[in-house]
Amino acid sequence: MTSLPPRRAQHPGDAWVESDEGARYWGLYGAAGLLAYDSRRGVLLQHRVEWSHFGGTWALPGGALSDEHETPVAGAIREAQEEAGVPEGAVVPRAEHVFDVGIWRYTTVIADVADPFEPKVTDPESVELRWVPVDEVAQYELHPAFGAAWPVLRAALEEHPVVLVDAANVVGSVPDGWWKDRTGATERLLGRLTALAVRGFAAEDLELGLHHWQPVVAAVVEGEARGIDAGALAVFRADGSGDDEIVERADAMVRSGMRVTAITSDRELRERLEDAGARVHGARWLRDRLPA
Repeated sequence: MTSLPPRRAQHPGDAWVESDEGARYWGLYGAAGLLAYDSRRGVLLQHRVEWSHFGGTWALPGGALSDEHETPVAGAIREAQEEAGVPEGAVVPRAEHVFDVGIWRYTTVIADVADPFEPKVTDPESVELRWVPVDEVAQYELHPAFGAAWPVLRAALEEHPVVLVDAANVVGSVPDGWWKDRTGATERLLGRLTALAVRGFAAEDLELGLHHWQPVVAAVVEGEARGIDAGALAVFRADGSGDDEIVERADAMVRSGMRVTAITSDRELRERLEDAGARVHGARWLRDRLPA
């Protein structure tokens, strides 16, 4: 068996953390891995070289966070780019699973493949990279930590959360002079929703497991606000009743298997959305979570 060569530090975070009991964890600021999920091909797995930690097992591309400022999402994607040749912009983060031992954290970032790609072995720690169908992952000899987390991660792959916002109701929920410029007030709300979509939600906010989620955030707009340029935010522009539009969209999403959290303080609309299978929160719930 080839002995483990010394690891050359490339980032400030490339170091071991040791517990009082002698357990060692790689990554001074924690570590992260990328669970890239392709609905057609499955999960991208890395066959680890024999001399690595738990060599010969299958796991996810990942490694130590580079420094104290790198987020787990950024670190997981960077490591996957370095180890598996994952192209820039090819995956869209959906959720985060955290293994926390107090002195150290490992974050598994679940990300959907938006632009299909073929992985490349670009790191000496990989023997092979392979797309594995979800139902076959458990048949592989998995890294123990990944194997322990897999049932939870597997269940999370079935969750497709959406936050669907009744924009007119949220705008009108605060007497801040919105009636003087309804379109401008809606535009400001959509800007904050865009920032919220990037930041995401704590898992408990969406009544989901894991640690953190980045659901699809969408808004229904009506009237003059239909002409707003919403940029990358998902926006449904109601030709008629905004209430009818949001109910129709929620119903279609629920039927397609999505987990819809709708936002409105309108009592009658709330009942219609709940009948369609959506979970409903009032405008205050959303405002408490919007970036400033």
